[in-house]
Amino acid sequence: MKKSLVCLTALFMLAACDTVSQYSTADANAPVKTRMRACLVNEATAKFQAGTLFAQGISATSDAMVATCMQKLALQSAGISEESQSTAAAIIQNFKNFGTAN
Repeated sequence: MKKSLVCLTALFMLAACDTVSQYSTADANAPVKTRMRACLVNEATAKFQAGTLFAQGISATSDAMVATCMQKLALQSAGISEESQSTAAAIIQNFKNFGTAN
């Protein structure tokens, strides 16, 4: 009984991952609703993997996810990509390294 439950759960998770991955990407030319859906799926996936998806309740978590995605989409529309985030992280790391070198 336990083996069949574990197999069924694993099968369900694989199917869910396939369904989620279909909605987790959108190119820059996709409609805004499609890009928003992809962002929300990615945010939910990241929170789920971090174990924080259910920490604040559905309403508070969804509000935070919408705010984050709206900000990301606005930045993308302004021509500021997620590449800027990695650039900012590199700059902060350089300052951190500079601070520990002295």
